[in-house]
Amino acid sequence: MSAAGLSPQALAEACARVMWDNDNATRHLGMELVSIAPGEAVIAMDITDAMTNGHGICHGGYMFTLADSAFAFACNSHNQRSVAQHCSVSFIAPAFRGDRLTASAQEVSRRGRSGIYDVRITNQEGEIVAEFRGHSRTIKGTHLPE
Repeated sequence: MSAAGLSPQALAEACARVMWDNDNATRHLGMELVSIAPGEAVIAMDITDAMTNGHGICHGGYMFTLADSAFAFACNSHNQRSVAQHCSVSFIAPAFRGDRLTASAQEVSRRGRSGIYDVRITNQEGEIVAEFRGHSRTIKGTHLPE
């Protein structure tokens, strides 16, 4: 498949398919790509026993990974290979075994080789559990031939 002639939405979907097929970490953790659009992605994950820490709550690294995956799909939706340059997360509330967390990534800015993306993680009740900001940097290559 070539990127030529695809609408921005079709391009985002095609890039997501390519990324999904090669993203072992995201698939291994049982994440689900809920939606994709240019500069946007929503990914969900159920919290299992294996994801809890010594306090009986979801380990922050798993929430960071969920947000990072949504960020990755959002910043790679334009058919430019992009990686994280800098990320930060603020944990707002705990998540627990059995919770379904949803990370919603939104492009804030994309200029030159750099992008900024905000990701909000909510639980199944719609409560915010974390806020993540990712800075992306494009690298050589595309997901689909131009």
